[in-house]
Amino acid sequence: MPITMPRARGLLSAALVSTLLAVPAAQAAPSHDKPDDELVIGMSFQELNNVYFVTMQRALEAAVNEMGASLVFTDARHDIAKQINDVEDMLQRGVDILLLNPTDSVGIQSAVMSAHDAGVPVVAVDAQAEGPIDGFVGSKNFDAGYQSCHYMGEQLGGEGKVAILDGIPVIPILQRVEGCQKALGEFEGIEVVDKQNGHQDRSTAMNVTENMLQAHPDLAGIFSVNDVGSLGALVAIQSSGMDVKLASVDGNPEAVKALAHPNSPLIAIAAQHPATMVTQALELAVKKYRGEESPDEVPIDVTLVTADNANDFTW
Repeated sequence: MPITMPRARGLLSAALVSTLLAVPAAQAAPSHDKPDDELVIGMSFQELNNVYFVTMQRALEAAVNEMGASLVFTDARHDIAKQINDVEDMLQRGVDILLLNPTDSVGIQSAVMSAHDAGVPVVAVDAQAEGPIDGFVGSKNFDAGYQSCHYMGEQLGGEGKVAILDGIPVIPILQRVEGCQKALGEFEGIEVVDKQNGHQDRSTAMNVTENMLQAHPDLAGIFSVNDVGSLGALVAIQSSGMDVKLASVDGNPEAVKALAHPNSPLIAIAAQHPATMVTQALELAVKKYRGEESPDEVPIDVTLVTADNANDFTW
């Protein structure tokens, strides 16, 4: 059964669950004329073991509750096969709208096709999805990579060797790396000497960073594609005693707190706004469901967090 209860909040309300369980096991394509309080919203997350996605899930639950609608959500745990099965199960249970946060932008295409064939509008959230989606809402990820790395380049005085701590092959991660490379390329004295995959995982990123530091004892900076990876990289940098500046993307509260510490190696985070992103995605999906005029993409600005504004930033 594709119902994943939020780890950080306990059970959904009894009214929400009872409404969900009343959905038929197999349902014809939606009529697209249901009132808000009869809609069943489905969302598949790439993971829920990350405060970023938990923040998104909480905001979605609040928005759906305000509509009076019902919510089904699942945790793919970065397993594309599981995510495809989760989506198929939700379609069988008769969701009216599908919000999709793909763990693999290309691999999720068959699930998108299934939703399209069932007449269920699909809006991708945070990461793009291949296939006939109806809309996409996500951060300006190229800008995020650019802003974070440009700030790091400035703080390095435009000189030094830099490494990139990469992540899973979804479009937002690729765009962040592209933005970073564009920014670093504007400094003649900066050279990108290494790029390795930290899988956006703290322990993996720590180990990968340790290897980078050993391979490049004169390394001056590291860009991490997300804050969970940057927290692992931060431990490796601090343990090494090396003077390496670190820049990242997301806005994770733990990372922002670490950035605010005096003399922290973590100097910049291009912060996303997950709550804004998912509520905008829900609004767009409902418009698509009702056939109302609406854009195909909604880009969400990022905020550059440094020591100057870290104490004032929160998701």
